[in-house]
Amino acid sequence: MSDLPVLRLEIGSVVLTADLFDTPTARAIARAVPFESRAQRWGEEVYFAVPVEAAREADARDVVEPGELAFWVEGRSIAIAFGRTPVSRGNECRLVAPVNIWGRAREDVRALKVVRPGDRIRVAPGA
Repeated sequence: MSDLPVLRLEIGSVVLTADLFDTPTARAIARAVPFESRAQRWGEEVYFAVPVEAAREADARDVVEPGELAFWVEGRSIAIAFGRTPVSRGNECRLVAPVNIWGRAREDVRALKVVRPGDRIRVAPGA
């Protein structure tokens, strides 16, 4: 069990609780909170810039499961896929590049389908 905090992600009108994995990326994100950003969309993915830098981890991958919280190294962004993106094959959630998986949302991330580009995002310690 990790001693990392739980995070609260307010993404437009959607609130997610994030359980962090014990990874270098998760620790960097935990150190950076609280912070705010603005939502971007790419197919059925919400992503947003964060004040974090992290190297690509050995287990980075470009196909993720809904609910996994990803960090896009090149874009310095958190990415949350909840369905198909423009590069998906079949019904997979494929991101633009291999990403670091740093946590998991407790809630159903398909709720993010209502998020629009420019929606306010706040990431803070959770309960």
